Amino acid sequence: MSLWQPVSPDVWQGRDDSSEASNALRLFQTVRQSDTQHPSGEDIALLGFACDEGVRRNQGRPGAAQAPDVLRRALANMASHQGHERLIDMGTIGVDGDALETAQQALSETVTACQQSGMRTLVLGGGHETAWAHGRGVLDAFPGERVVIINLDAHLDLRHASQATSGTPFRQLALYCAEQQREFHYACLGVSRAANTLALWDEAARLNVTLVEDLDFQQQALTALTPLLEQADRVYLTIDLDVMPAGEMPAVSAPAALGVPARDLLPVIEKICRSGKLQAADLVEFSPGFDRDGQGAKLAARLAWQIAHWWA
Repeated sequence: MSLWQPVSPDVWQGRDDSSEASNALRLFQTVRQSDTQHPSGEDIALLGFACDEGVRRNQGRPGAAQAPDVLRRALANMASHQGHERLIDMGTIGVDGDALETAQQALSETVTACQQSGMRTLVLGGGHETAWAHGRGVLDAFPGERVVIINLDAHLDLRHASQATSGTPFRQLALYCAEQQREFHYACLGVSRAANTLALWDEAARLNVTLVEDLDFQQQALTALTPLLEQADRVYLTIDLDVMPAGEMPAVSAPAALGVPARDLLPVIEKICRSGKLQAADLVEFSPGFDRDGQGAKLAARLAWQIAHWWA
């Protein structure tokens, strides 16, 4: 079976206000859909990664495989403003059974092709196993450049495991960088000390990871971001939606008891987007089956909307 599928036309639907004015448009009217995986141009490639095999392997509660189209539907009826006309939907890559690694390879190759053609990539996961594939694709596209990975997340995702999971992506990326004799630049902002063992904390120290805890996010995140952006040639931003409080984001594998509110995340996201160095971004771990009245989908889609709007 083909791992790649185009998006059904009924996903991008919404209210039509175009009779009011020529610019009374919503995203479903301005997003362009591609019926091919062959990218071109300087637009933002919107890709889905319909996968929660990594979450299952990590003993989390699955459901993220349904996220890409649910988030597309939530985006579709949002107003189309500056920057949103650059979005081109490049379809969704799924998993055949439990063949996670094959799907990750397919996503990596697609991301690399998009990046090398001049596009940037916005991926809707999927579990955080998305990050190994997406990050590797960016690293492969820019082998001679300093790629800084910024993860907004309650978890470090630096686990040692016998096979890839949603808890291993940044350790995999660290090992990949080591194999290529390139530096590994990783920051985890919003990390919860209560959600990560001492072993993971030690691994972060060994890898010289930049850390800002959830308790300190409002005071320290923007300050910590400045040197990260200064040293970067390219930035890959990954947002695990479980970084937010369960009250704001219930629809994730591991809801956060405390978390960082979206209002505090947004200035950090804006600074990254406006830096001129953001090459790739994704939103992961959204699990529609645990949502309440579409609350989580609306918030996740708003973050994606802001990224496209602010992406310099």
